[in-house]
Amino acid sequence: MLVVVSATPVPAVPAKDLKVYANNALVAPGGPANSISLYGITEGRGDDYTVTVDRSKVSGIAQVRNSSTDVCTESGAILTCKHPDEPDDASYLNLVSVSVQAKDDARPGQEGELLFTVTDDATSSSTSFRSTVSIGAGVDLVAQEAVDLTGAPGATFETPLRMENRGAKATEGVVLFVVASDGLVPTKRYRNCEYTNEGWFELAFACHFDVTLDPGAAVRLDSGFGFRVPDDTFAPSGHIANARWRTPADWEAFKSATNSNDDRWQKGTEGELTLDSVALRRVPQTDLTPRDAETLVRVQVTGDQGVDVAALGATVTGEVGAVVPVKIGYLNNGPAAINIGGTGYWVEPKITLPTGVTALKVPESCSIRAGAGTPGVPVYVCFWPDRLSKGDKAEFEFELRIDKADGQPGEVKAAIENGTKDLDATNDSAPIVVTVTPGGGDGSPGGGDGDGDGVGDGDGDGGQAGGDDGSLPITGARAGLIVGVGGVLLALGAAGYLLARRRRTRFVA
Repeated sequence: MLVVVSATPVPAVPAKDLKVYANNALVAPGGPANSISLYGITEGRGDDYTVTVDRSKVSGIAQVRNSSTDVCTESGAILTCKHPDEPDDASYLNLVSVSVQAKDDARPGQEGELLFTVTDDATSSSTSFRSTVSIGAGVDLVAQEAVDLTGAPGATFETPLRMENRGAKATEGVVLFVVASDGLVPTKRYRNCEYTNEGWFELAFACHFDVTLDPGAAVRLDSGFGFRVPDDTFAPSGHIANARWRTPADWEAFKSATNSNDDRWQKGTEGELTLDSVALRRVPQTDLTPRDAETLVRVQVTGDQGVDVAALGATVTGEVGAVVPVKIGYLNNGPAAINIGGTGYWVEPKITLPTGVTALKVPESCSIRAGAGTPGVPVYVCFWPDRLSKGDKAEFEFELRIDKADGQPGEVKAAIENGTKDLDATNDSAPIVVTVTPGGGDGSPGGGDGDGDGVGDGDGDGGQAGGDDGSLPITGARAGLIVGVGGVLLALGAAGYLLARRRRTRFVA
């Protein structure tokens, strides 16, 4: 932490025993301006003074401007001000004040000097003084706005003064400076605090804490700290105290500005005042640019491992008018798994129902493919959302009503969607046959063709269903399911995703 250099007088021809003093200033880029004031004390009065301020040594790090009521003129780096004789008899002179603002490109640790020269216009005698302008690192200490206490004469109060570091930099050490009216006195005088009641202070003390507070950290004085109302306090009455947190460098600059010498302050002896950590209430946060907070991970699988998908047809047996449940689907003969997303293998079986039947119930994961098949003979395309390993089946349960005999057989085709060659293309299709029994068929499904048995034990749970307008929401290789899985779960919600995996039946006739 930067320590401000003490202001230094410059020997000069005395101006009628005039003694001058000016404080130093500590400023930071982006922070507020601070003031430097030049004061004078003299025994003799009655003269006008000319004050010059040479700003050349600080022009690279700070802007210095006149902030007093005197009329000043500028010539390059020199500021010249006229201070007329003051009408009262006091010997205290407020000669000139300037504001100091750090430049944006100033760097912490830089410093320069302002040279003040005061000339007595009557005698041409002069005296000078130098003040240091220092560039520090900016921090942001924030305290609670107020603490309200109530009590009778003689009462004591625990006073939970609190502060947090809201800046972007860690704070290396803090000083708590308290000024109070004489209706309040501290309950203890700590050895890491210094106290005074001299000068313009009724009661003042400063407590020093050698701690590092990271950005976002909050602290409060320990529970032993408090104030006491003296026994002889007039009642009712009101009193105030002002408590301000400062950095150590700001504290030294403040002492310079008030000309408060160290010998005015006395350290306490009653233990050490400490700081306790305070847990802050977390404020909900939201990402302002969420699209740049995600990463796409690409995986390329090498080797040669394909899959054989076998269609599972069925035989529908019953009399005319019977309603028969039937399971139609496909079997994974391996060795690779299917329906795994990415650019792997997806199967969407295309089911053409036999003529002479009507579908009364259709799985919600199946929809009519527009423009497919022959007029009056719809083609259903079905989607199975789950991974199917070797030996697993995907079966879709329909309810068919047998309307007439001698209809044409239907068909189920189970092909890999991304165009990859099936290891055995001979079993990619299987028939769906209707056998009408005379008199009282039991309506039970018969055996299927191909390698499947036609009567599966799968649960037929469907995925996303298409609408009755012939659209099919899920087609192709499904590469977008993995690439956009984060977007799907965010847009639909996890509950919607799970609902899509439950088996549903759609009534269509």
